Amino acid sequence: MISVRTTGARRLTVRSAAALLTTVALVAGCSATGGQDAKGGGTGSRMTIGMVSHAGDGDTFWDIVQNGAQQAAAKDHVTFLYAHDKEGAQQAQLIQSYIDQKVDGLIVTLAKPQAVKAAVRKAEAQGIPVITINSGGEFSKAYGALTHIGQDESVAGEAVGAELNRRHVKKTLCVLHEQGNVSLEDRCAGVRKSFHGTVENLNVDGTNAPSAQSSVEAKLQSDKSIDAIVTLGAPMAAISVQARKEAGSSAQIATFDLNAAVVKLLKAKDVTFAVDQQPYLQGYEAVDLLWLHKANADVLGGGKPVLTGPALVTQKDVPKLTEYTGRGTR
Repeated sequence: MISVRTTGARRLTVRSAAALLTTVALVAGCSATGGQDAKGGGTGSRMTIGMVSHAGDGDTFWDIVQNGAQQAAAKDHVTFLYAHDKEGAQQAQLIQSYIDQKVDGLIVTLAKPQAVKAAVRKAEAQGIPVITINSGGEFSKAYGALTHIGQDESVAGEAVGAELNRRHVKKTLCVLHEQGNVSLEDRCAGVRKSFHGTVENLNVDGTNAPSAQSSVEAKLQSDKSIDAIVTLGAPMAAISVQARKEAGSSAQIATFDLNAAVVKLLKAKDVTFAVDQQPYLQGYEAVDLLWLHKANADVLGGGKPVLTGPALVTQKDVPKLTEYTGRGTR
């Protein structure tokens, strides 16, 4: 099995992606194949699937997505490739690099849908099936994807707003860690739709932790009426906990997404609840469904998204979550 995994500071750039993918293809072509082929029997050529996400450097959410994808790839005898960039134009170029490599299937996110629209449609036109995950589900069908796997971000936001109402919150700060990401905007809009109080958005740079913390801290110091913070990604939860402490605020914190750090914060009651969209499933099911589509012409969803969330988790869920986050599956 050959896989390309880039996280943290080792982000795969557009230029290095093309070179690395060429190397991967050459090595794969020279290696012995084993296990079942895409038709389900004997040995033969393997299926190659590429994933392009909008992940920024250091976003642990995408480690979990990759864990799911890689485990499905191992089960299905699939070669899995991964690349990411937070900029839409670079995402489109990464998709093009996989098209040039003639992958058998593509998994893409639509956080910045207009930027990748042409590339996704080009893949479809060349007979490469596409599954979208995580972001921009409302654009998936129009772009020709087989299906979308993720959560309805507006519905998830509404669930958060309703939970904040139950907790008698009056003013919420919704922290967007990536400007222009349609899914993050939908989350805050969903909170605003169901919440009975006031919601104010705050844009921060999620890839710069000190800057993000300073922005949240300054906002809390300047507006003492904020009694809740909603972060839209797990890393921002820990950042906001520190910002709250430095600002001397008592605002409760809720977050979208899980990682091991968030589970510890739930246990310590530093975070009141989290929204789990099951990123492991998003990676796993996307790879598995592309394999099933090639092997058996299967499609899930019936034209509708395959939903992996939302599910609200609190301190009572910590024991099980500790086990799962420890092994990188939640």
